[in-house]
Amino acid sequence: MNKDFYYKFILPEQPLADFVENIGMIHNQSDKAKEVILMPDARVDLFFLESEAEPFRIALIGLETVPEQQSIPPHTLAFKVSFKPLGVEYLLNTSIAELLNSAKYLPPDFWGITAADLKDFDAFHQKILLKLNALLPAAIDERKRRLFDLIYTSNGEIKVQELSQRIEWSSRQINRYFNKQFGLSLNAFCKILRFKASLGHIAQGRLFPELNFTDQTHFIKEIKKFSGVVPSELLKNKDDRFILLTVLKE
Repeated sequence: MNKDFYYKFILPEQPLADFVENIGMIHNQSDKAKEVILMPDARVDLFFLESEAEPFRIALIGLETVPEQQSIPPHTLAFKVSFKPLGVEYLLNTSIAELLNSAKYLPPDFWGITAADLKDFDAFHQKILLKLNALLPAAIDERKRRLFDLIYTSNGEIKVQELSQRIEWSSRQINRYFNKQFGLSLNAFCKILRFKASLGHIAQGRLFPELNFTDQTHFIKEIKKFSGVVPSELLKNKDDRFILLTVLKE
């Protein structure tokens, strides 16, 4: 990890882990912008950030289906919460269908987090944990809990017909739920999860399909679709521009 570009991620414990993937921070401490490529990762990110160029702000970033080149300005500090789909529905209490491949700014007093909370990540972590745990629902639709458990444990390699049978929820209703709540189909979400799982293999130098891709050509095509480059180029990860891959390597 570049000493001028620091990141840290903490995994939550149950029951919060069903709703939140991690709580983290990113800090570009240098005098230069950090060029990065953001890849689809099946997460929805809530950012609390500030930089020399811009004051404190809060941004909600929806699901992504394509890679996107971004520039992190000099001296940018960002704390974030990365939500799983259930967290979007039950903790954020919103639909993010309109935020597919986009983002929006939230009110500056959202959840009571202020610029002062960016001074200490450990204190922020404890404060945000209290907030998230307070928002945990007393009960949720168990079909949805089971749905995401099956999707995640299979790395997206489960057919909607099998899901429908195992959770007793029609395929049509499942896809309507995904499109209305998240802005994409179940099949599209599963492909992103499979890509994300494949990144773990690529990070270890394994450049051949280990999941349910038709063949090597299909594997390369899918990796390029979501990262913008072929697996061998992704592995090189020049200048650590693929942050997600850098994290997996560590």
